[in-house]
Amino acid sequence: MEEPIPMTNSTLHGRLGRLAATRLPMLLLPVLLIAGCATPSGSPSSSATSSPSNPSVTVASEPAAAASAVVAVASAASAPAAAASGADADNDVATAPVPVDPLRPDVRLDLDDRSAQLDLWERVRRGFALPDLDNDLVRKGEQWYSSRPDYVQRMTERGGRYLFHIVEELEHRGMPTELALLPFIESAYNPQAMSTAKASGMWQFVPATGKDYALKQNVFRDDRRDVLESTRAALDYLQRLYSMFGDWHLALAAYNWGEGSVQRAIARNQRQGKPIDYSSLKMPNETAYYVPKLQAVKNIIARPADFGLSLPTLANHPYFLSVPIERDMDVAVAVQLAGIPLDEFQSLNPQMNKPVILAAGTPRVLLPYDNANRFVRELPQHRGRLATWTAWTAPKTLRPVDVAKQVGMDEATLREVNRIPPRMLVKAGSTLLVPRSEHRQADVSSEIADNATMALSPDGPTLRKTSLRAGKHDSVASVAKRYRVSTAQVAQWNGVSSSAAFKPGQTIVVFVAGKGGKSTARTTRVAQGKASASSAKSTRTAAHKAPAKTARSTKARVRVAHN
Repeated sequence: MEEPIPMTNSTLHGRLGRLAATRLPMLLLPVLLIAGCATPSGSPSSSATSSPSNPSVTVASEPAAAASAVVAVASAASAPAAAASGADADNDVATAPVPVDPLRPDVRLDLDDRSAQLDLWERVRRGFALPDLDNDLVRKGEQWYSSRPDYVQRMTERGGRYLFHIVEELEHRGMPTELALLPFIESAYNPQAMSTAKASGMWQFVPATGKDYALKQNVFRDDRRDVLESTRAALDYLQRLYSMFGDWHLALAAYNWGEGSVQRAIARNQRQGKPIDYSSLKMPNETAYYVPKLQAVKNIIARPADFGLSLPTLANHPYFLSVPIERDMDVAVAVQLAGIPLDEFQSLNPQMNKPVILAAGTPRVLLPYDNANRFVRELPQHRGRLATWTAWTAPKTLRPVDVAKQVGMDEATLREVNRIPPRMLVKAGSTLLVPRSEHRQADVSSEIADNATMALSPDGPTLRKTSLRAGKHDSVASVAKRYRVSTAQVAQWNGVSSSAAFKPGQTIVVFVAGKGGKSTARTTRVAQGKASASSAKSTRTAAHKAPAKTARSTKARVRVAHN
């Protein structure tokens, strides 16, 4: 069995002292209510910060949480209401946001509630509702995972950040909780996972299916990696598949292989008078192994001791809260205000493509409980600019060196932050990330934040698009060397990292110098012999247009990172 592959920048003058002195009696009741939401798990004297190695959330001690609530309420009451557009060139004014549970924004969060102290794994087990499979493929999956306890530990710890949210959503929709285990199979619960077939996120959406399910993909963000949005889209898609097939095993096969492929397999069996259940259909090996692999993970979660494994402790409450973003803000500033390591921030907000959060397109960020509390305390006190980056739209086709002169930055930084390969022009209408200046201080509009694109064209002879079939040992580096182009160009043309390796038979796109004015495409063979049948199937799309998910069972994956 092949291992699941995780793949993988304002002077505020507070009036808090005067406000606390003059309005404290009026604030007392809300403070008590908010303090009640901030009680610690376990004993009242416990104090700790959340850690990636322990996904359960622990919070500050009760007096500290109450003090934080005083600051948060006082800040919210005193901060100017019209902060967004009135900032001058040197100072941004921000109000104190209110963090909420994104699934239950109207419910008071009480981490000391009895239900919050339950074992989340037990809650998952209680919601199991899929019919069990029991065959050799299930045994194979059990053996594979049980022989890799370190891998299982990392995967379950990482998944612990997101599991409560997904279980809540599944229960709200009345769906089986086994589906909360699906990201273990798809991405090892890595929201930054990326396949060479351009499937992205913990639920592994290809671009077209992501668009079908309203997952924005533009210069600034890719909602296929967004924890909340991708989960919403995945469950919408799974519900649709279940309504189509009336069977969860077939729905899962369609999620992996494409519903059109499953429909054809069913029709074939019907013509031959054969059963049409999951185990009776002729499917690619990966799809035939897909549900048994999920069953193996289910069995391990249900009885970890039977497999010599242990699961990390997960409490039955949110790992993260949603904090509103009302002004454009550098990621570096958000990280500083929240007091959180950058990699932890990125694990909860992996959808961001640039080092700036655009309020018009990303109206909230996710933060662990303690860090959300700190963020709302620190934001009204922040002195200096909230954002040093902004968006700029090219008025005409330009060389990067000319763009850099116009926007006041060096060419190397412009290329790096906007991922512009060598010998490429920035086409008219492209949106680039550039430094803010005296003339570029307004927050980015929703039109740009939601629809920004960047188009490049070759700076030189007309290039012809050529499609190749990867050989056994082809990589981005080897293809770049063969065609005398940069690894950055090959990586961008194919939507992979510069260090990626290609799967044998996978289609590779390169652009080579051509004579004609038109760009034409041709296909050549790099590998000897015919491409495998599974490679051929990887280009097949589902018959139904709306969720036109490509044949996921054969999509090539590349190891970008493995933690």
